[in-house]
Amino acid sequence: ELGVERRFVPESCPRAVRPGDFVRYHYLGAFPDGTRFDSSYDRGSTFNVFVGKGQLIAGMDQALVGMCVNERRFVKIPPELAYGSEGVPGVIPPNAVLHFDVLLIDLWNSEDEVQVQTYFKPEKCPRTVQVSDFVRYHYNGTFLDGTLFDSSHNRMRTYDTYVGIGWLIPGMDQGLLGMCVGEKRIITIPPFLAYGEDGDGKEIPGQASLVFDVVLLDLHNPKDGIAIENQLVPESCERRSQTGDFLRYHYNGTLLDGTLFDSSYSRNRTYDTYVGKGYVIAGMDEGLLGVCTGERRRIIIPPHLGYGEEGRGKIPGSAVLVFDIHVVDFHNPSDSVSITVHYKPSNCTVLSKKGDYLKYHYNASLLDGTLLDSTHSLGKTYNIVLGSGQVVLGMDMGLQDMCVGERRTVVIPPHLGYGEDGVEGEVPGSAVLVFDIELLELVSGLPEGYMFVWNGEVSPNLFEEIDQNHDGEVLLEEFSEYIQTQVETGKGKLAPGFDFEKIVKNMFTNQDRDGNGKVTAEEFKLKDQEAKEEHDEL
Repeated sequence: ELGVERRFVPESCPRAVRPGDFVRYHYLGAFPDGTRFDSSYDRGSTFNVFVGKGQLIAGMDQALVGMCVNERRFVKIPPELAYGSEGVPGVIPPNAVLHFDVLLIDLWNSEDEVQVQTYFKPEKCPRTVQVSDFVRYHYNGTFLDGTLFDSSHNRMRTYDTYVGIGWLIPGMDQGLLGMCVGEKRIITIPPFLAYGEDGDGKEIPGQASLVFDVVLLDLHNPKDGIAIENQLVPESCERRSQTGDFLRYHYNGTLLDGTLFDSSYSRNRTYDTYVGKGYVIAGMDEGLLGVCTGERRRIIIPPHLGYGEEGRGKIPGSAVLVFDIHVVDFHNPSDSVSITVHYKPSNCTVLSKKGDYLKYHYNASLLDGTLLDSTHSLGKTYNIVLGSGQVVLGMDMGLQDMCVGERRTVVIPPHLGYGEDGVEGEVPGSAVLVFDIELLELVSGLPEGYMFVWNGEVSPNLFEEIDQNHDGEVLLEEFSEYIQTQVETGKGKLAPGFDFEKIVKNMFTNQDRDGNGKVTAEEFKLKDQEAKEEHDEL
């Protein structure tokens, strides 16, 4: 009688041998006394055969039925179910009982199809693999018995290919269809949809079923454009970015599977660039158009609009890129100062002009609302002489034509503010500045070019009055004392907002034409006299 002893049965047995199946197995063949007459191990290849089709001795045809892959059976076959009374000359004597130690390696049927078992699927699956898509995936490739023959993980590089156009074995072409990025599935492929009777000539033998444990990392189609997902759009959006604008934005850059490859936040500095001018990858150039300050959006960029087949740095070739951006501000190099008046007193006759001394309060912020500075927190006003270069050019422009009590918002582009460099630790480079201003006091300045004017008639003996010791020379001390007296008695007026000693010294230096520290009567001239002499010379 046929004897079958199941010496090892795997815990998992999804499929057992049936008549008509094709099997690959290893065996040791021996006589009852232990003498070995054959071994597939010695030949270094499995025995491959259909079961139940008369290609085996009858006993083996029966003994293999019901076996699982990785199951081991010890089979005793009587001569009536083996080689009978004739035996095999030179190998198996007549009427020999045969013992086989069998290990099943592989099992398939000609009616099999590709089997797909998904064991992880992301909650969000906006897109699945279709024919002609390009995918990037990792895999472990094993035989049906679990033997590893290949792994992209070991090479530390994804397998990148088109799907459904014949670049893959037919079974993998089928098995990848419908996958989501991040999905994990096991794809079992019968040999006639893999490498067939001949194998691949390397690691994969002929007639081998293949099992691929696949995780999909990336997916795109060559016809894809960028995709934009608006995450936050401010209610107020007075202006949207256009070609030629200069943007400052933060971003996190990830691959489609969520792997972070770059972040401006980690550098604690925005990324600053022109838009639509080719300074960034084509997909980002397009994705940054039409944004508002404060907007957050996700820009998904296919590789042909990103870094292409070669990739760059931490970005692998043919990778889809995902940028989560936050627009901090933007401007155009042609922008001027923008002024919005919120309140103007009804009695507004005296307007600020160049040379006026102004006292005002302000809150300074970036375009995204980040507070930079505030005079209110300091408890004192900011005081300047308008047009004297004491503030950035944009502020000089924004304070023009204001009246006391007026409140306005002044928006200053960086080329009229602190430029590309900004102020270290205070104002970022290329930042648009927003000042909320209230003018509290205005002291009218002097005519342009004057540091001191007389409120009345000028004495015809002015030099003699200044030269108190009548030695024909005026020293700085005499000059300073005289000017101070004129100001205190209301006869003269200094330009407001400047240091008294600096103004007087500057006036004295202008009169001391030979630079010897003394002013003589010949050197001394009033400003209108200087202008007349220059005109006469011309």
